Amino acid sequence: MPARAHKYYEEYEEPAVRAPRPKHPPRPHVVLDQKWRSRLTWSILLVAALAMAVTVRAGLTANRGYNLVETQQKAEQLEQENERLKIDIAKLKSPKRIKDIATSRLGMEVPQNVYFTHNTKSQANEKKN
Repeated sequence: MPARAHKYYEEYEEPAVRAPRPKHPPRPHVVLDQKWRSRLTWSILLVAALAMAVTVRAGLTANRGYNLVETQQKAEQLEQENERLKIDIAKLKSPKRIKDIATSRLGMEVPQNVYFTHNTKSQANEKKN
């Protein structure tokens, strides 16, 4: 057989059957320490409870902060309104405005002559006797 043909047969020979995998040895039976497992479980639960408490407390603090800011804004707004009302009261109490209303709406007139009297104690006592 020529060398070329021989090579042809070598390349296309049937693959050899794979050897079966060796079986793994059985795992050793692990004995769990129930005491440590219980402690770990309680530790995890305790950490979770503390984390929830911190989260709730932070939420309450943030909520109180928002309420405080809102209350301060309302107080500032009321103070501004109070100042505006004080100015309005001062305008309404002005003597010029009262005089204008008395003369124009009520038909009153400003007197030409104004007389003032003042009683002293002696004059008041004489009137009683």
